[in-house]
Amino acid sequence: MFGLGIGELLVILAIVLLLFGPKRIKSLGGDLGSAIKGFRKAVAEEDNKPEPGANRVIEGEVTGTSIETPRKQDSHV
Repeated sequence: MFGLGIGELLVILAIVLLLFGPKRIKSLGGDLGSAIKGFRKAVAEEDNKPEPGANRVIEGEVTGTSIETPRKQDSHV
């Protein structure tokens, strides 16, 4: 199985720290946090957005809702 131990994680952290430096890592973390926050906000707004044409009025009836009105039926004699 693939797994990283504490030693491997420390080596990776040391290499990243040497490559980018502490200031750059801090700004990268902030940028990543802002991106995740923006993504979550966009997903939440998309979930709350009504479907296009969901509440249109057609012949006196509102479509796209769970309320249904009885229709007049033609009686044949």
